Amino acid sequence: MPLSRAACPASRHLLVFACGLLLACQPRTPDPAASVAAGTDPAAAAVPTAALPPLPDDPAQRRIAEDVRTLASDAFEGREAGTPGYDKAADYVAGRFAAIGLAPAGEGNGWFQRVPLLKATREEAGAALVVARNGREIALRFRDQYLTGLNYAAAEHALEAEAVFVGQAVHAPELKQDDFAGLDLRGKIAVLFSGAPARFDNDRRAYYSAMQTKQQALVERGAVGMVVVNTPEYEASAPWAQTAEGWAKPGMRLRDAEGAPIDAFPELRATARVAAAAADLIFADGPQPAAELFDAARDGTLRGFALPGTLRLAGRTLIERSESRNVVARLTGSDPARADEHVVYTAHLDHIGIGVPVNGDAIYNGALDNALGVAVMLEAARILHARELRPKRSMLFVALTAEEQGLLGAEWFATRPTVPAAGLVANINLDMPVLLAPSKDVVPVGIEHSSLKAVVETAAKEVGVDLSADPFPEDVVFVRSDQFAFVRAGVPAVYLNGGIVSADGQRMPRLAMQKFLRDHYHRPSDQADLPIAWGDAVRLADLNARIGALIGDAEQRPRWNAGDFFGERFGKGR
Repeated sequence: MPLSRAACPASRHLLVFACGLLLACQPRTPDPAASVAAGTDPAAAAVPTAALPPLPDDPAQRRIAEDVRTLASDAFEGREAGTPGYDKAADYVAGRFAAIGLAPAGEGNGWFQRVPLLKATREEAGAALVVARNGREIALRFRDQYLTGLNYAAAEHALEAEAVFVGQAVHAPELKQDDFAGLDLRGKIAVLFSGAPARFDNDRRAYYSAMQTKQQALVERGAVGMVVVNTPEYEASAPWAQTAEGWAKPGMRLRDAEGAPIDAFPELRATARVAAAAADLIFADGPQPAAELFDAARDGTLRGFALPGTLRLAGRTLIERSESRNVVARLTGSDPARADEHVVYTAHLDHIGIGVPVNGDAIYNGALDNALGVAVMLEAARILHARELRPKRSMLFVALTAEEQGLLGAEWFATRPTVPAAGLVANINLDMPVLLAPSKDVVPVGIEHSSLKAVVETAAKEVGVDLSADPFPEDVVFVRSDQFAFVRAGVPAVYLNGGIVSADGQRMPRLAMQKFLRDHYHRPSDQADLPIAWGDAVRLADLNARIGALIGDAEQRPRWNAGDFFGERFGKGR
């Protein structure tokens, strides 16, 4: 899962400041099926990251554990999209799909779907953020007080213009919220806070917090630049020190056929993010100091205003072409009349690669995030393949790339699927199931939006597992993982997370999750030596397989609920 749960309510649309690896390569196209047939597993050279406990005796638990240990080993170098480590992981998953008995469903009847990318790396030389106001200039310090935004459209940029504070840059007429009322942004730099008003429901707060939504609104109103000022609440979950520490790490965007970035908003010629501690420098000599604005954001009274003087932004970006791959497999449906309709299972295969060393370890292995999700998807595929009667609709299994860079592999597949787009009926996503203490339940995220709610409830009863409400609804994870790319394409989706109710009354899953997020999330210690509850992983695979089978055999395709926010915004075209 990209970035911090609480800090990033819509990760795909954030300015990505700390992701990536300085390596890039062109993906290889070996034949994993031939490797499996010859007995040469693509991951045979994988070495466990740390001293590991014995493998489970239960065959299903053992399969999942072996997959996690392989994908999270140091040999895969953190599986960063566009690197040899990721390609090795993609080869391994394709080999596992072949061994299960699935058919390749990528491009050209192969296992892979090419995902073209642009990689952007900021450079310190030439960076500037200067406040020119009332006859004086205030130059902010790079890294300490600000970072230039990644520019995917120009290697060098410079902009000086008047600035306008636009609150949280939210235009939600249905909720009577217009942060742009009375403000002229034409040819100006927009200064804004992240997030959305606290009075919004979770779904709308997530949508209007999304950076793409904000950037689109700015561009429509003629803004030519953007400065995002961190609030204390934002930095409580994403401390500036961590942001600044990864300043040199590249970000990525999808690349179109002409080599141009997709969803990069070139109209915003310069962007930057400012630390909360430096906010007063941006608002110096303005109508309100930063502390009053932070308070107004909390109590819902935030209003925009023109800032005196100008802002001057400059920066340089190293822009490189890169490429990665989704891994796609198919289980053909048993009903010829419905075999062209597909239930799509997804789990992101990438993680964040090699980064800042922590206790001497620089490989971010990503065992829970998301080797475990991929392993559970593989086991669900095995269960469905082994059924005496296959579901009537076909099943797709997609190991996605570049989720950590902003759901890019999912966006590419959801908008350019390797099967007819009209046949995508539902998405079942698996991302970072935190299974570190045995539980009685699972948390289904997003079932309230569509008819998938009844399907998941039926499957849970058949498997014998309870369903619990999302314990952290304010984190809006429904828009923060790969299922949201399918939602934006109009496809109903569900995302099943680990449970929160203790199975033994001693080990507490909710506390284990909080400890993982605090101590291991996006750190090198997210390794296969964590105390993963393999029995829960098997149950999660059973549940996911059962959900897919029920959708596959149902008379009707899943549908959005009447009046649902996402269904109304994205589902009508389908």
